[in-house]
Amino acid sequence: MANPKKVALAYSGGLDTSIIIPWLKENYGCEVVAVCGDIGQGGDELKGLKAKAKKTGASECHVADMREEFVAEYLWRMVRAGGIYEDKYLLGTSIARPLLAKRQVEVALATGCDALAHGCTGKGNDQVRFELTYKALAPHLPVIAPWREWDIISREDAIEYAASRNVPIAQTTTKIYSRDRNIWHISHEGGELEDPANAAPDHIWMLTKSPEQAPDKPGKVTIGFEAGTPVSINGKPAKSALALLEQLNKIGAEHGIGRIDLVENRFVGMKSRGCYETPGGALIMYAHRELESLTLDKSTAHYKQRLALDYAELVYNGLWFTPLRESLDNFFSEVSKPVTGEVTLKLYKGNIEPLSRKSPNSLYSLDIASFTMGDSYDQKDALGFINLIGLPIKVKALLEQSKLAKAKKAQ
Repeated sequence: MANPKKVALAYSGGLDTSIIIPWLKENYGCEVVAVCGDIGQGGDELKGLKAKAKKTGASECHVADMREEFVAEYLWRMVRAGGIYEDKYLLGTSIARPLLAKRQVEVALATGCDALAHGCTGKGNDQVRFELTYKALAPHLPVIAPWREWDIISREDAIEYAASRNVPIAQTTTKIYSRDRNIWHISHEGGELEDPANAAPDHIWMLTKSPEQAPDKPGKVTIGFEAGTPVSINGKPAKSALALLEQLNKIGAEHGIGRIDLVENRFVGMKSRGCYETPGGALIMYAHRELESLTLDKSTAHYKQRLALDYAELVYNGLWFTPLRESLDNFFSEVSKPVTGEVTLKLYKGNIEPLSRKSPNSLYSLDIASFTMGDSYDQKDALGFINLIGLPIKVKALLEQSKLAKAKKAQ
């Protein structure tokens, strides 16, 4: 690849992307355009970001507020799909990367950049997620991935590099966790968490109360859905998708909801250990499953569960901008049409329990399900389908008995 003249860098202001700006200028002699998306990082992460980027060598820094788009067009799709990776992970980092990469490509094309760059390591999943998005939206632009090129091999090396070039960073050799935060979750990796034999220390958690410190009195929340999409809290329609999630994050965090400690299988083949906090997301996904149990027929529900696993892997592996993901979204949207109603949850010291499920599309029939015998279900009908379903089992058993009898007779 010929040296590019202008590179669009996916920029967060964290350790890796902060040192990439001077590294690109030193090694490629190019102009650097920093691109950042506000997807609910919160705190001080975006404060002074433009000034910091320019101070460390960027010619431009573009920051876009994409919070509402992130929730409505990405997270709610995942909720309708029921996408959960390896039974635990609610895909908070995975689902955000395609949107950030899309914005990076848009800025690159608008500002005349002739290359793209990111700060993902050569061991992680994010390099795949960013670069698959690049291939889908800007296949003609070459990609620079410094972690696959430079001599820096550890976060300690990166911190030393930053210090040598007066790049301001928050990380130190004693505070070296790698974190990723957005409106859906925050992840914690690195440090003592790298050894799965170590318990997660209390000080890593940033969003949620510990179960021990959560209120002694149980909380209660009612989440309303329309066609599988969250729309209300405690009977009050939300002003926006973002406002709804922000409110549920506060409710869940107060009761210690949404902490996950996971050893996961990365796309690149290795196992890694991470701790995640997803308070509002945990409430939404739990309530959504409860409502589906009331409104989806057995065959559809079971088939959807199988496809949800595929969907979660697509998201985790960065295959968002693909025909398969789009087709699956169409399926989940159609299946979700009857998933309308309200679910009330009890929250107590990190635990969630269902208190009430209501839907105008409920398939639950009290007359049929009740132990009191009604007219809607004739128990005598059960004999026929048991005989039909059991016929192959019966034939096999009779054959085995016949073989055994012949063997005994031969003796």
